[in-house]
Amino acid sequence: MSPVASLHTAVVGNPGSRRVRLFQDAVRAGGLPGARVVPWLDVLQGRAEFRAGETVRVDTPGEDESVDRLLRGADDPARVEGSRRWYERFTGALSGLAARVGEAGAALVDDPAETAVLFDKRLTHGRLRAAGVPVPDSPTSGPSAPAVRGWADVRTLMAGTGLRRVFVKLAHGSSASGVLAVETAGGGRVQATTSVERTTDGRLFNSLRVRRYRTEGEVAALVDALAPDGLHIERWLPKASVGGHAADLRVVVVDGRATHAVVRTSRSPMTNLHLGGARGDLDAVRAAITATGGRFTDALAVCERAAAAFPGTRCVGVDLLPATGWRRFSVGEVNAFGDLLPGLTGLPGGGAEGLDTYAAQVAALLRTRTTGTSTS
Repeated sequence: MSPVASLHTAVVGNPGSRRVRLFQDAVRAGGLPGARVVPWLDVLQGRAEFRAGETVRVDTPGEDESVDRLLRGADDPARVEGSRRWYERFTGALSGLAARVGEAGAALVDDPAETAVLFDKRLTHGRLRAAGVPVPDSPTSGPSAPAVRGWADVRTLMAGTGLRRVFVKLAHGSSASGVLAVETAGGGRVQATTSVERTTDGRLFNSLRVRRYRTEGEVAALVDALAPDGLHIERWLPKASVGGHAADLRVVVVDGRATHAVVRTSRSPMTNLHLGGARGDLDAVRAAITATGGRFTDALAVCERAAAAFPGTRCVGVDLLPATGWRRFSVGEVNAFGDLLPGLTGLPGGGAEGLDTYAAQVAALLRTRTTGTSTS
C-alpha cells in the first residue's frame, strides 16, 4: 500500500457543519478515503474513539448549540457571557483529546497547547510581540499583564499608556463577540462602537447590528459586565481604506506559506463579514501598496512571521491591519480556525494556486505524509 493510500483522516467537528463538509470534500478530491467525522459532543462526553494510523484534524466546536451549551454553560447561543468558562472547558477537552489520540496510535495535526494560546488574545499578543511581529500597543499583552477587573482598570491603563482610542476585547472571544471600539475625548467624553446589545435586565447578547453607546456610564456598564470573562486592550490603529471604507485582510497561512488572502472592508471599526463588512478588491490593495513603493509580498511576509510563532499549528488565519497609507502592517489576531473562506482560491506563487483553503491543507498533509517533511 502506498503512503498516500494509507492516509486515513478523522476530523473532530460538528457533523453537517459547512466547515466539516468543505474539508471532507477536499479530502475526497485529493483521492483519499473520505474524512471520518468525530463529533465534538462525543469528545466532550468521553465517547470519542480513534484508530491507529489516522491523521486527526480538529475543527471549531462553535457551530453546534448543544456543544456550545456544554462549553459555555448558557442556554442561549447569542449570549456574550461565558467565554472564560468556554475556554477552560474547551482547552481541557483538547488536552483529553490529545491523550486519547496518542493512546490510539493516531496523530493530531495541531499542537493543543498552541491552540490554547491562540484562543487567548493576551497570550497570542505577547507571543507575537516577543517574536518581533508588529502588533498594536497593548497594556494587557503576555502572561504577566495585569488583569482587567472593570471599566476603572480600563481607564487607568489607557491613561498610563497614553491611549485614547482602544479596542477592548474578550480575551477568549471570537467573531467580534464582546468587542468594543472605545474612544475618549476632552471633557471626559467616552463612546464605544460594538455589536453587543445590553438588555434592560443587564444581560449581553451578540447582535448583527453594530451600535454606538455614547455615554461613559453605558460604556462602563458594558465593560464591567464583560470583565469577569477576561479582557484584552490594544491600541485602535487607524486603518488604510479601499473605496472610502476601512480595510484589513484575512490571510491564511498553511505550513508557513501565505496561501490565500481576502480583503474585508467596512464603514464601522469591525470588518467582520457577518457584521456588514464586505469583501474588497485584492487587486486594488496590491496597487495601493505598489503605489507607495512597497510590495504585497512584504505584507504577506508579516503574516508568515506571525504563523511562525506557532510552529506546531499547520494552518492559521492572520488578521493583517494595514496602516493609513499602506506603508506599514500590524497583526491584530491569529486565528486557529480562520480558514472558512468559501470560493477563494490560492494566491499566485503561494503554492496553492487553484485550491481552496481546505484543499491546500489536504495537499500539505499529503506532502508531509509522503515525504516526511513539512513545507514550512
